[in-house]
Amino acid sequence: MRSQEVAIYREIQKNTEKAMRALDIMNDKIYDEELARQMSRQSLKYSELHNQAMEQLLQAKAEPHRENHVENLLLAGSIHYNTLLNTSTSHMAELLIRGSNQGILDMKRTLNRNTDVGEKPTTLARQLIAFEEKNVERLTQYL
Repeated sequence: MRSQEVAIYREIQKNTEKAMRALDIMNDKIYDEELARQMSRQSLKYSELHNQAMEQLLQAKAEPHRENHVENLLLAGSIHYNTLLNTSTSHMAELLIRGSNQGILDMKRTLNRNTDVGEKPTTLARQLIAFEEKNVERLTQYL
């Protein structure tokens, strides 16, 4: 596997891990049952995409993205700070939309920097982007 393909798979892994972590942190702060179900479905799909990327990295004996504990603490701190005074469904949906938009930007940036990759990593990256875009579309109904 070429280094550019590894970069794509690592970004997918990183992006999905961050999304799953954020959903897990926010889960206890969601009081709308429909939004909670939406978040559960999102988490499941992120997990599937993450596992596909990890499988490709492991098959190629490539080093996966390593968790950064400082980033994890910053993410948790940011979520707790932004939900300290407002846990309304609208506000929670807005935070999720921001996260999805950031994921789209990160993935597109990685794709643009690694243009000489095979079909498989590009397809998986585009699946993640499409999923994130669909999430934004679904979450706007809660605003």
